[in-house]
Amino acid sequence: MYGGNPQRTNVADSAATAGPPSIAWHAQLDGAVYGQPLVIGHTVIAATEHDTIYGLNVLNGQIRWQRHVGTPVPLSALPCGDIDPLGITGTPVYDQANGIVYAVAETTGYHHVLVGVSVTNGAIRVERDIPTPDGEPRYDQQRPALALLGRYVFVAFGGLYGDCGPYRGSVVAVPASGSGAMLSFVVPTAREGGIWGPSGPVLGPSGMLYVSDGNGATSSTAFDGTNAVLALTQSLHAVGAFAPTNWRADSQNDADLGATQPALLDNGLQLLAVGKSGTAYLLDAARLGGVGGQIASLSVCSAYGGAAVDGTTVYEPCQSGGMAAVSAAGSQLQVLWRGPSSAQGSPVVAGGVVWVTDYASGGLYEMDPTSGAVLGSLPLGVTLPHFASMSVSGNRGYIGADDGVLAIAGL
Repeated sequence: MYGGNPQRTNVADSAATAGPPSIAWHAQLDGAVYGQPLVIGHTVIAATEHDTIYGLNVLNGQIRWQRHVGTPVPLSALPCGDIDPLGITGTPVYDQANGIVYAVAETTGYHHVLVGVSVTNGAIRVERDIPTPDGEPRYDQQRPALALLGRYVFVAFGGLYGDCGPYRGSVVAVPASGSGAMLSFVVPTAREGGIWGPSGPVLGPSGMLYVSDGNGATSSTAFDGTNAVLALTQSLHAVGAFAPTNWRADSQNDADLGATQPALLDNGLQLLAVGKSGTAYLLDAARLGGVGGQIASLSVCSAYGGAAVDGTTVYEPCQSGGMAAVSAAGSQLQVLWRGPSSAQGSPVVAGGVVWVTDYASGGLYEMDPTSGAVLGSLPLGVTLPHFASMSVSGNRGYIGADDGVLAIAGL
C-alpha cells in the first residue's frame, strides 16, 4: 500500500545501501500513473487514468497482464478539474490474504467503482459501485490512497481541482469481499471539506484512522470539522478533531490543512499535520485537542503530497523552497534542513538516504538525511504527475509518470 504500511511511513528499511541512481527500465502504458506503483513479489502493479490496471515484470517492466476496468471521464465532461481523462487516481492496495489488488476507477456516468483483480493474472474478482455519501458523484474525486484494515477497504473522497460544486469530503468502508453493507462518514460541513491528500487514511496503534481535510463553507462561524485532522474509528465514527484557531480564515483563503495527510511519528503517540498555510502542528494522537489544541506549532512550508517519517523526523513535501526535514524530538518542532528548491515531490527514505522527485521538470534527488546535502540527481526524461512519489523494493525504486512507470536502480 502507499507508504509501505498502514502508518504510511514511506521508509524502506530493507533497501540496500544507496549508490548512484540510474534508470533500469521505462514501461510506457496507456495513461498517467498518479499513485505509487506497488511491488508484490516479482510483479509491479500500476493503475492508470485510462482505468487500466497493469502487472509488470519487476526485472524489465514487460507487461505480464493488463485489465481495462472501465471508460474514464474526459475533462470536458467534468465541471472542473485538472486530470484528463479521470480514471484511477488513488494508489491501489493489496490484500495478501486473498491475492487481490483493489483500486477505485472513475467511469463514465460519474461512477466510482471498487475493482479487485487477481495479482496473478488480473482477473476481476470484485466489482462494486460506490455511491459517494454526499450524493454528488459528479463533483467527487478519489485521490487518496486506499487502505485495507480487517475485512474492509477504506476509500476517501474530496473534490475536483477548483473546488466546484456542492461536494463534501467523505470516507467509505467497502467489504473486501465485494458484498455486504458499506460504512460511511461525511465531513459535517455545508460544502467542501475534501479529503484529498494522496497518502490516504493513516492507522494509529490504537486502531484509529486519521485523515486531514480541506476548506469548508466560508459562511460557517461554528467549527464544522473542516481544515482539520479527524480521528475516526474503523466503523467510521468521528471521535476526535483538531483544527487551528484560524480554521475559518484558512477556508476563506484556500489554505486548507488537507493538502497532506497527518504524519504519525514512530512512537505512535503524536501526529504532525502541515497544509497549504505552511504551519506545522504537533498533535497528541490520543487526544487531538479540538480547535487550537496543538502541542506545538512552527512555520515550515506550504506542503502538498505525502510525508515520510523516520523516528521523530518527518520529511515534508514543500511546494516552494524545497522539501523540509522537521524534527519533533522532545515535543519540540525544528526545521533541520531544506532540500533544493525544485525538490517538491513526496519523499521516501531508502538505502540510508532521502529520495524526492522534482515533478516540475522530471527529476529525482538523492539527499543525505542528516544534512540535506545532495548526493546525486537523475534526469528522468519524462513528465511526472503532481505529487509523484517513489515506492521502493530491494535496491530499486518505482515512479509513476505521465506515460507509465520508471524503475530506478542504485537504491
